[in-house]
Amino acid sequence: MRLTIDAILTGKAERFRGNEPSAIAKAPVAGPQRVGFLGIAGDEQADLSVHGGTDKAIHHYPRDHYGWWAEALGGHKLLDTPGAFGENISTDGLIEAEACIGDRYRLGSALVEISQGRQPCWKLGHRFGVASVTATVVTSRRSGWYYRVIEEGTVAAGDTLELVARPLPDWSIERAFALLVGGTGKREPDALRALAAMGVLAASWRARAGKLLA
Repeated sequence: MRLTIDAILTGKAERFRGNEPSAIAKAPVAGPQRVGFLGIAGDEQADLSVHGGTDKAIHHYPRDHYGWWAEALGGHKLLDTPGAFGENISTDGLIEAEACIGDRYRLGSALVEISQGRQPCWKLGHRFGVASVTATVVTSRRSGWYYRVIEEGTVAAGDTLELVARPLPDWSIERAFALLVGGTGKREPDALRALAAMGVLAASWRARAGKLLA
């Protein structure tokens, strides 16, 4: 599988709600960008307790979903361009039902690995001005996902995202998200045990699987 990258996006932390900062407002950047172990050069995260780090270095949100969101919200100016969901990578042709935990992709010259789905917070609702957006991400499973960086490199809009390894084809982002965030995990303890022991899954999601088993 090989996709063309529509946009590479970065953002700086700025005042978002009251005095609370956020870097969710990301904008496309032109030309090659350095991809390091903590993400794309020039990108920031305001709250490092829940954002960023090696397991959440790069956020990918499918442009495929924008039409669905436009219909669900009755249109929204944020959906006119990539970046509505605070993503760093925008593509068409790959969604949560197809992307899997542990997938490795050549992102430009960098090598990245899917570590977890994106667990939405209140900031999405505040960004859109529609509080229900966060809950709708959960119920629709349109979460996006995060990469950890295995090999540093560079990437630019127009480069390719190419699948090079899929060790866990039964573990789509959609499935893991439904179990750990969407509320189905309590009915599937064996699946939770598998997630809790899954080395390529982000540490925070392994811990979440363990807590749901308790």
